[in-house]
Amino acid sequence: MNIQTNITGKRKLELSKTGRINMYIHYLKRDIDFILALLGLIILSPLYLFIIIAIKLDSKGPVLFEQERIAKDKAIFKIYKFRTMRIDTPHNMPTHMLAHAGNYITRVGAILRKTSLDELPQLLNILKGDMSIIGPRPALWNQNDLVNERDKYHANDVKPGLTGLAQISGRDELPIPVKAGFDGEYCRHITFAGDVKIFFGTITSVMKHDGVKEGKTIVRP
Repeated sequence: MNIQTNITGKRKLELSKTGRINMYIHYLKRDIDFILALLGLIILSPLYLFIIIAIKLDSKGPVLFEQERIAKDKAIFKIYKFRTMRIDTPHNMPTHMLAHAGNYITRVGAILRKTSLDELPQLLNILKGDMSIIGPRPALWNQNDLVNERDKYHANDVKPGLTGLAQISGRDELPIPVKAGFDGEYCRHITFAGDVKIFFGTITSVMKHDGVKEGKTIVRP
C-alpha cells in the first residue's frame, strides 16, 4: 500500500512539473519576452540614439541591416541588426566565413560587434513575435548544413533566440554538429530557470568576448 502511494505521489509530482513547464513554454515565455523587449527598447532608447548617430557619422549606408533568417518551423523572417560592415560586403555569408572580414567591418562596427550591441535591434523582432530572448540563434536562410543538423534534434521547431545555450558554450568556435547538439539540448529542457541561467551566462560571455570569430584567415602562396 505504501509502495503504491509513493508511486502515485511521484506520478502526480511529475505531471505537476510537466504542467508548469508546458505553461511556461506556451504562455509565460512569450509574455516575458514581450515585456522585457518593450522595457529594453524604452530604457535603452538613449543608447540606440547614440549608436544611430555614430553609425551615420562613421560610414555611408543605412543604420539598420536586414537579413533573411530561419524562424520557427523553418519559416523565413528578416532579422534586424545595427549595420557594422560596409555596404559592399557579401550579404548572405556569415562573417566568420568571410576572407579577411576585418576589411569590411567599419570602425564603429568593430566596437558594436565586440560588445554585441549590434544585436540590440532584435528586440524589435522579439516584439513582433519572430524571436524569443532565449533560443537557438537563427540560421541564415542558406545555412542548409546547420538547419539540417538542427532537424535531427527538432531545434527548428522552436522560436530562435537573441541568445542561447550554444552562445554561452562556444559561440562561433563550435563545429556545426556540436552547435546543433547544444540547440537540441536546450529545446528538450526549456524551463524558466534554464532561461535565466542562459541570460546571465550571456552577459558573462559578452564581457569576456568568448567565442567570437571575425573571419577566416587565408594563407596565400
